[in-house]
Amino acid sequence: MQYDALTKTLLHLLSDNGFHSGAELASRLGISRTSVWKAVRALQRRGIEVSALPGKGYRVTHPLELLSETAIQSSLTPKAGRLLGGLHVYDELDSTNAHLMRLARDGAPSGAVCLAETQTAGKGRIGRSWISPLGANIYLSILWRFDDHSVVAGLSLAVGVALIRVLNRAGVMGVGLKWPNDLLWEDRKLGGILLEVTGEAHGGCAVIVGLGVNRYIPPAVGGGIDQAWADLDTVAGASAPSRNYLVASILGELLPLLNDFQHTGLAPYLPEWRRYHHLTGREVVIHQGHLKTSGTVVDVTSEGLLVLECKDGRRREFASGDVRLQIAG
Repeated sequence: MQYDALTKTLLHLLSDNGFHSGAELASRLGISRTSVWKAVRALQRRGIEVSALPGKGYRVTHPLELLSETAIQSSLTPKAGRLLGGLHVYDELDSTNAHLMRLARDGAPSGAVCLAETQTAGKGRIGRSWISPLGANIYLSILWRFDDHSVVAGLSLAVGVALIRVLNRAGVMGVGLKWPNDLLWEDRKLGGILLEVTGEAHGGCAVIVGLGVNRYIPPAVGGGIDQAWADLDTVAGASAPSRNYLVASILGELLPLLNDFQHTGLAPYLPEWRRYHHLTGREVVIHQGHLKTSGTVVDVTSEGLLVLECKDGRRREFASGDVRLQIAG
């Protein structure tokens, strides 16, 4: 979904982060000042923080950077540019994963990428929702087709390593991983990975790699998140990388990874993953429906299974599937 011309123009006017009087906006938009107020209120309901100061006008209270297809494409590495199967940027979607799955069914090629400024039904693991304020974070999905369904094992772990590489190059340090799919900063969730796989008639599969990275969580939105979270604005402050830079850097790392993964598998990424895993040696609880298993995280296998040393001294292996991992205490 793309917004109407009035909403898009208002967003772009406010994205210069300066003050704009109601009279100026009314003139430039060709509407009344009352309609300007209503349009601003609609943006606020979508998560944009806009303040109104008497004598000065409207201004976003946190710098607003809108996604730019041109900026992203021009910043791609040559290899990523060759592997890109189309870049689709939307103002609003139900879910970038769901939309790209629809495009996959219609024949979209490997390397197709979907981005949105906001999601109305963002998806997390095990049916959880992903809160997606407008113009604030990264909501990105990539399609890749594999000939063999079995090679997908461990892919989410490799993607996690790729995201750490991107953040480290951008000067964001101290970020770690939580098996199987979370980015953590001081045990707070900074981002997440959601892989969705669908079989194909010829025996292969299409994989949607969905990413959510918290660039900035508005305080009014953060209060509605039901777990400890962090954003890059908190972690890196003024030096936090821009949204468009992040997207281009993520694609520069992930498109070659996906292109090569059928041949390399998880093995080249495991040493890094183990180094970045925040939970090794820590007490955790594995939830499988109503069943709970407590123990200490020991390692992961070459296929990406979590190895847990249970209270009785036995070691058990867990596939990500529908399990949920909770840090004890």
